[in-house]
Amino acid sequence: MADFPQASILPRPECAIEALGDAFYDRVEPARFPQSILRWRNDRAAAEVGLDTLTDDEWLARFARFKPLPDSLPTPLALRYHGHQFRQYNPEIGDGRGFLFAQLRDQEDRLMDLGTKGSGRTPWSRFGDGRLTLKGAVRELLATEMLQALGVPTSRTFSIVETGEALERNDEPSPTRGAVLTRLSHGHIRIGTFQRLAYLRDAENMAALTEYCLRHFYGEEAGPDAPARLLGHVVDRASTLAASYMAAGFVHGVLNTDNINISGESFDYGPWRFAPTWDPGFTAAYFDHAGLYAFARQPEAIHWNVMQLAVSLRAISDAPPLIEALERFPDVYQAAVARAILWRLGVIPRGADDQPLIEAIERGLREESVGIDAFFHDSFGGVIPPAYGDAFGEARERLSSYTPRKYRDDPHWAGPPLSMLIDEVETLWSAIDQHDDWQPLYHKVAAVRAMGQALA
Repeated sequence: MADFPQASILPRPECAIEALGDAFYDRVEPARFPQSILRWRNDRAAAEVGLDTLTDDEWLARFARFKPLPDSLPTPLALRYHGHQFRQYNPEIGDGRGFLFAQLRDQEDRLMDLGTKGSGRTPWSRFGDGRLTLKGAVRELLATEMLQALGVPTSRTFSIVETGEALERNDEPSPTRGAVLTRLSHGHIRIGTFQRLAYLRDAENMAALTEYCLRHFYGEEAGPDAPARLLGHVVDRASTLAASYMAAGFVHGVLNTDNINISGESFDYGPWRFAPTWDPGFTAAYFDHAGLYAFARQPEAIHWNVMQLAVSLRAISDAPPLIEALERFPDVYQAAVARAILWRLGVIPRGADDQPLIEAIERGLREESVGIDAFFHDSFGGVIPPAYGDAFGEARERLSSYTPRKYRDDPHWAGPPLSMLIDEVETLWSAIDQHDDWQPLYHKVAAVRAMGQALA
């Protein structure tokens, strides 16, 4: 490991996924870019895996030219998977513009993946160019930073490098600037990874993948009940993810089975939006004409996806224990959404007694159409201001008896509510696109991190 500089913690490289074998991935070569301009390095995340003291030149060697990390993966791996895309099964997908670059252990001894987006063509690119727009990278940075601040389990935007390429796209003004993004996450195994093995009737590799996920994501060993135990963990994590989306007012936009991670982390941000108000029908993707992944339908969508995991695991398990695990989803979700909303309000949950309050808050938000972020900001500490009208009467009364877990004594709360609505996202991008001015973006990220610190 002498190839690493001295860091705050020593990197602990891994290559655990190689034990699964070549049936799970294709070895690929990264693209060669005409330029490598470092636009973002997440030293906060890098410190968790011992990479924060890389110089900028060393950073670019790893995350623009993808020089292998010592003792980790010798070559990038494009992972194979299938998926339901808007409920239509597609066996022709996989990592088409990204790959798994490296694995490391973090400070908590978790196995972490460094995966890419925009790093070149792979066997799964189909008609794509394997590239990412700089705007897409900036949008992912904004999504992940805001979600992390709001308590949503999410991948982190680890690095953004502008590549000096002019890309043609049908859904935005072109040519547009290119970038390659690296994300840090707790695994890249998707529900669609299991679906592919079920499609191929590959029970042996299904069992191996189940064992891998239990060991590396949940700290357990395999056994006769391994499929049901894994499904139970995914039910817990996925329902918690759905609840955190709702409390954050977030709409992912493309909740396909290939975009749901077995570890329960949100990732792969395309047409995301934060909802301005508690509008159940609010959608993020312009092509989601039926509102399949609308704001209020996200718990249903994630539950449906977890059901597809259960269907896949039938290849190596009897049905009853899988059904028993699945049936827990609604109750786990209801408890999780109560915890998430009360955390955002800065009060201590009570458990079973929380549900009437949560229903009253959601009802008030729907009826008054107030800003989600403003409401939580103004009501932090457990007091709903009188300016929020009669629709919040029941919620105000119920909330008044809750104990604050944190008071409004943080400097963050002296300022206005912090949001990440689409108009501001476009304004931040416009400053970069028109004037190459990155300061508004960096200032926004700093403000978001301050909010996260205040909430934590």
